[in-house]
Amino acid sequence: MACPPDTKLPHPKIPRRAALQAGAVGLLGLGMDHLAALQAAAGPAAPPPARSVIFIFLSGGLSQLDSFDLKPDAPAEVRGEFRPIETATPGVRICEHLPLLARRSRHWALVRSLTHPSNDHSAGHQIMLTGRTELPPGFDPSRPRPGDWPAIPAVAGAVLGRRHNLPPAVVLPEKLVHTTGRVIPGQFAGHMGPRRDPWFIEAAPFDSTAYGAYPEYEFDHQDRPRKRKEKRFQAPSLSLPEGVGEGRMASRLALLRHIDRQRGDLEREAQVEQFDRYRQDAVALLTEERVRRALDVTGADAPTLDRYGRNSFGWSLLMARRLVEAGVSLVQVNLGNNETWDTHGNAFPHLKDNLFPPTDRALSALLDDLHDTGLLDRTLVVMAGEFGRTPRISSLPAHYKLPGRDHWGMVQTVFFAGGGVRGGQVIGASDATGGYPAADGQTPENMAATIYQALGIPRTAEWLDDFGRPHVVYHGDPIPKLMG
Repeated sequence: MACPPDTKLPHPKIPRRAALQAGAVGLLGLGMDHLAALQAAAGPAAPPPARSVIFIFLSGGLSQLDSFDLKPDAPAEVRGEFRPIETATPGVRICEHLPLLARRSRHWALVRSLTHPSNDHSAGHQIMLTGRTELPPGFDPSRPRPGDWPAIPAVAGAVLGRRHNLPPAVVLPEKLVHTTGRVIPGQFAGHMGPRRDPWFIEAAPFDSTAYGAYPEYEFDHQDRPRKRKEKRFQAPSLSLPEGVGEGRMASRLALLRHIDRQRGDLEREAQVEQFDRYRQDAVALLTEERVRRALDVTGADAPTLDRYGRNSFGWSLLMARRLVEAGVSLVQVNLGNNETWDTHGNAFPHLKDNLFPPTDRALSALLDDLHDTGLLDRTLVVMAGEFGRTPRISSLPAHYKLPGRDHWGMVQTVFFAGGGVRGGQVIGASDATGGYPAADGQTPENMAATIYQALGIPRTAEWLDDFGRPHVVYHGDPIPKLMG
């Protein structure tokens, strides 16, 4: 069924002052710290969301051979340094450096045969973030273009209804930006139009010199001497799509700092500007400190922080869990900044010491919390990167002291948990060297369809462009046998 872009949804009756504050939030961006108050101001809470998805994206490309599809009987130049361990599911083995996930195998399943043809970072991001193998006409790997396919969160945001006045889909804790400052394509709404770009919770500052789960596990791929930057993880605002405001209104943070002085200006703007529904998602107060602290993940209680980890990976997945509890349907978590998982060299020490420990801890804590709160059955967790890594280990001595693996789109393992997934199973297989699918090959279209199905989006769903033309949501079938 088609979902027009400007469909008007039921809205609670609120006082004029609250409406003005909602307009201000729409201009500034919905603050993470204001979600609790938003729900309170919106009136009685709606029933819990029926279905949600947390899509964890590993920019750079996780090595399947060193994580979830080890080949201990392959030649040394293929099998690498890590050894498999048994999980709680007999016959299913994963990397020895993921022990917490190994104990929780009853909750998750692996698809070891997802494939696409690209070994290029930008093309791989476009493919996996949109669920479309064929690149869009005129694709430019150096920048996003208006003709790009829309990202999965943009599509979900277009066809799903809002809950508790929250946007249906968000991306956190940062946009994916190359160390050169180049923005990676595939993250935005593309030909849906910029006003349908996903909501971004930009909690992690851009850093061109370091990767990974700062501050505890921050590293540099080439181990170059560098001065560690002081970085805070906080979510002052959700950035809004193009066209939200002009002139002084474009500076959301400046307005936040001067909101009291500028309240009169905001009221005059509210009288003359026709805010659409997207700009009025927020109903909460802006300035109350108690609201700003409500969802401050870095200020969570000590046991919670210990379980998730006091780093950007842990904070990101904790934020994702809280958003799902609050009523957001789809949360994409970029687990690490752009190319964090791009292990061309120094691969084994960086995976062992910097990447696997915070991932193992935070993802296990997420699964535990979703299970303990009863949300796991209706929350699908998906984890993938833009591609896998080459079967053969290689060296680039001009850049790295130790070996690693190069880009490899032909096969990767995708992790699924919750949302009706039958845990403890493996779907598909790679060949003896982990280079190509050997059974039950799957595509990005199948992965995206599985996400859309988990969100309850009908197979016949469409979204309408600005000319009223329908576009299908599904470009493939959900992965068979994955759900219980």
